[in-house]
Amino acid sequence: MIYRKATLLDCEKVYSLICALEEQELPFRKFSEIYCDQINSTRYYCLLAEIDNEILAVLNLRFEEQLHHSECIAEIMEFTVDSSYRNQGIGTQMLNRAAQIAESYGCAQIELTCNQRRTNAHRFYMRNGMNNSHYKFSKRLI
Repeated sequence: MIYRKATLLDCEKVYSLICALEEQELPFRKFSEIYCDQINSTRYYCLLAEIDNEILAVLNLRFEEQLHHSECIAEIMEFTVDSSYRNQGIGTQMLNRAAQIAESYGCAQIELTCNQRRTNAHRFYMRNGMNNSHYKFSKRLI
């Protein structure tokens, strides 16, 4: 297993994994614009796991100075392991590596938001030492 930072060349495979996570086909043109911006930004780190040049997992981090923490916080924006490779320890390794990367960026905490319907993911995060301490509210504008 190789864990590495994503490059521009990984866009299509990352897109496929994120579409599978969201259970819908996202608009590729807009996705690729956002992906390119994030790959070129120091505020993001997209971590991949691969075997034999096949990308199996993606974990996308954002680093942000937050007023209510008065510290830099790492937020996992997207995280998924290909369904055929789950329950093999890849997710735990990705989460541990993400925490190391966040710490190296000077972050005091790592956090994420997870859809309420992803109960298996909730159990995974709690097994890996994360706490469910917040509610997230959203409202679609367009």
